[in-house]
Amino acid sequence: MRKFKYFLDLEKEEKWLRDMAKQGYQLEDRSFGYKFRAAEPEDAVIKIDYRRFKKQEDFLEYRILFEDSGWKHIAGKKNSGAQYFQKMSEASDDDIFSDKLSKAGKYKRLSDMSMELSMCYLPLLVVLITMDMINLEVLVNPKALYFTPGLWEMTGVAFWRAFLFETPFAFFRGFAWLFIPVMMVLYLISAYKANKLYEKSKP
Repeated sequence: MRKFKYFLDLEKEEKWLRDMAKQGYQLEDRSFGYKFRAAEPEDAVIKIDYRRFKKQEDFLEYRILFEDSGWKHIAGKKNSGAQYFQKMSEASDDDIFSDKLSKAGKYKRLSDMSMELSMCYLPLLVVLITMDMINLEVLVNPKALYFTPGLWEMTGVAFWRAFLFETPFAFFRGFAWLFIPVMMVLYLISAYKANKLYEKSKP
């Protein structure tokens, strides 16, 4: 099973994953949405770190370090950023971080990465604007997005058939670019919230 959700708060994400585990869904992969496999329902304690690695060896050492502390790496890749861990036994600590400084570092890395991702979209948006690939006029005249000859003179079933057929294409032509500023705003909000948590968490 695969689910698509977006979280700005890592603690809310951890709680949601714990609730999913209680329903019998174990997180398996996080590369494209949340991929779950059916499993025995359990009260699984899941924590998230945020870290990327240049070398595979460093990533493996990182995972082994946490496993030695009683936390199993269940999802996340070398460059994915978000790393998901599940508590392996009652004897393990309740958190993957042993001190406030380490926990604060997670939010600092998340804030920096979110800011970087937001800025990555900026050049693409500038290119689309300078190449006149974004037509702001359609916001006040969406009819310009429909290319079917004589569409607005049609009536009855003929109109609705042609209108409904072309609407998805018209929407894509006119508003697909909105994905870019939306993602920029979401990443900026994520960076802001993570930075607030960093300031609150650091000793």
